Amino acid sequence: MAMGKTPGSDDGDEGVFAEINITPLTDIFLVLLIIFMVTSSVIVQQGPGGGAKAGLKVNLPKGGAADVTAKTTDLSVAVLADGRFVLAGNVISQEELQKAFDEAKVKDPDTVVIVQADEGVPHGTVVQVMELAKKAGLGQLAIGVREGD
Repeated sequence: MAMGKTPGSDDGDEGVFAEINITPLTDIFLVLLIIFMVTSSVIVQQGPGGGAKAGLKVNLPKGGAADVTAKTTDLSVAVLADGRFVLAGNVISQEELQKAFDEAKVKDPDTVVIVQADEGVPHGTVVQVMELAKKAGLGQLAIGVREGD
């Protein structure tokens, strides 16, 4: 029997190649599987970052697309509608907020302070938080907004 001919064809005509090599196809699928697994784990790790993680509802004003993603070393300060400050899920005073900024400056001078103020908070309160951060030596400030439609 000659290679490349179908079994049972003795009439001399070229037959259909009976074997298909699926090894390259399997290799491609395995590479794609690995790529999807890696990218999905990266997406899950990034997640929606920052904010008051204790389930506090802060009605953020609408803004453009979110440019800042919170890192673990960043400080997210939520300013509630009644003017209270929330850091790491705890309501704190202005003095405690200043201490937290000072400690963050000692740990990492490049700490970003993300101010997430309720839509009804006066502008002066937001500026007050920013001035406390700048006074502690934290110059990288960001304002948290929700994406506009």
